Amino acid sequence: MSVAFAILLYIATAILFVGVFLRVLKYWRTPAPLKIPTMPAPVTQMGVVFRMWREVVLFESLFKSSIWTWVFSWMFHLSLLLAFFRHLRYIISPDNIFWPIISLEVIQSFGKYAGYFMLIGLLGLLARRIFVDRVRYISNPSDYLMLLLILTIAGTGLSMSFIAHTDIVALKMFVLGLVRFDMQPLPSSLLLQVHLASVALLMIIFPISKLLHAPGIFFSPTRNQVDNAREKRHLAPWAAKLDANRGHKTKDQLVKD
Repeated sequence: MSVAFAILLYIATAILFVGVFLRVLKYWRTPAPLKIPTMPAPVTQMGVVFRMWREVVLFESLFKSSIWTWVFSWMFHLSLLLAFFRHLRYIISPDNIFWPIISLEVIQSFGKYAGYFMLIGLLGLLARRIFVDRVRYISNPSDYLMLLLILTIAGTGLSMSFIAHTDIVALKMFVLGLVRFDMQPLPSSLLLQVHLASVALLMIIFPISKLLHAPGIFFSPTRNQVDNAREKRHLAPWAAKLDANRGHKTKDQLVKD
C-alpha cells in the first residue's frame, strides 16, 4: 500500500506541475487582439496591478455580483490557504524553518479549525448549484463532482483531526520520505488512504478542470488590460509583425491585400 500510494502521488504531482505549466504557456501565447477591459477600467499599469490584487485577494467582481456567493467562496479559499500552511509541517523539517516570517506551530490551531469553515463554504457553493435556477442551468456534472471531491478531502481531513486520529509522526515520515526519495511506511488508516487518494485525483484533474481559474485570472484580458485604447494602438505580437511587413508595401499592394 505504501508503494502504491507513493507511485500515485509521484504521478499526480508530475501531472499537476507539467499540466499547469503547459496550460499557463498556452495562456501566455494566446493573442489578445482587442482591447476588452471590463469597465470601469484603470488607465495606468499600476491601476491594473491594484485591480488584479483586489480581484485575487478580495474577489471584487464576485462581491458585486452576489454577496452570498462571495461569502461562501471567500470562506472556502481563505480556509484552503490556512490548510495549505498547516500541511507544510508534513514536508518541512524543522517546523520553525520560516520563523519569524511564519510559525507553523502558531498556524496549526487556525488551520485545524479552518476546516469547518472550508466545509461550510463548500456546502454553500454546492447548495448554490442545486437551488439557484440560473446557476443550475449552466452547471455540468463535473461541477458537482468537483465540489463533492473537495468535500471528501475536507471531510476526511476533519475526521482525522477530531474523530479517528492518525499517526501524525508516521505520516510525516512517509511524506518526508517521498520528498527525499526514501520510502517510509504509510500509516494504516482508511480515512488517510481516502484522503490521499482524493488529493491525488484532484491533482490529476486540476490541469483540465475549471479550477484553472487560479492561474488563468492573471491572463484574462478583461482584467489585465489598461484602458488606453484612444492613447495607444493595441496590437497583438502577430498583428504587430504583420503591420510592420505591410509598412514596406506600396499603396497599390496594400489596396490589393
